[in-house]
Amino acid sequence: MSKTKAWIEAARLRTLPLSLSGIIAAAAVAITEDVFSGVIFTLSLLTTLSFQILSNFANDYGDGVKGTDNDERLGPKRALQSGILTAHELKQGMLFNSVVSMLLSAILILIAFWERDWMYMAIYAGLGVFAVTAAITYTVGKGAYGYIGLGDLFVFLFFGIIGVVAAYFLYTDQLNYEIVWLSLSVGCLSTAVLNLNNMRDRDNDANVGKITLAVRLGEKGALLYHSLLVVTAIVFALRFMLSKDNTIWLIPALALIPLIIHLIRVVRIKEPAGFDPELKKVALSTFALSILIFICSLIV
Repeated sequence: MSKTKAWIEAARLRTLPLSLSGIIAAAAVAITEDVFSGVIFTLSLLTTLSFQILSNFANDYGDGVKGTDNDERLGPKRALQSGILTAHELKQGMLFNSVVSMLLSAILILIAFWERDWMYMAIYAGLGVFAVTAAITYTVGKGAYGYIGLGDLFVFLFFGIIGVVAAYFLYTDQLNYEIVWLSLSVGCLSTAVLNLNNMRDRDNDANVGKITLAVRLGEKGALLYHSLLVVTAIVFALRFMLSKDNTIWLIPALALIPLIIHLIRVVRIKEPAGFDPELKKVALSTFALSILIFICSLIV
């Protein structure tokens, strides 16, 4: 494998649609309220992509140097684990992406709030620093929060509550219940993807001392937790759709059908490796949900 392909693999392109789901959903609500900005939307997408790629590089590095990514791991081999990229090269990649993330964040914040409120600038600048720090410390360092069962909480916050609500607030200085329903739904589905990943790797993680929530809950507990996440996400998504006064908003419910099928399948899985293909299904269903909501916002 070439270095270029190794960097692409380390960026984990299949994780990117999920990271954009909240941004797209927030933009859809902004469109319905006539506060949408194409510039803010584009910069939000680019900033989110940079944060996600930074997180993926850091995850590859952190799990690699800790020995979590080993031959016992069931998922695809990582760049550092395979030896194609060195720890130093991944560090350089993390540094570069950190700079890009902060630069994009600064431009986005300035454009969004230059003529509105400087206090919002300061708050979002703090969120940007927090996001970069969280992306790195998920698996990097002795106090990596992904190793003590806090990864789910951070994913729920950054992909859901903070991600969706903060993205919407860039367009307007107000909040509403609609955006809260969406943030909770996207947050739960994003956390479900992480939990599936951790369910797949539960045995190996336990052996190397990575105590994820799936490790803490055990096989049955993690499965129950996963089911609650998906069901809760479906309920909040339906709550958002039913809050509209146009039946066209029921179209996004089509994206919920694969999630129901997914739940039926996931309870029947006997071997941890069986969880791997289900990650993509939940991630793509979340992305499809946001795209359909976006399309509906353009139609009505």
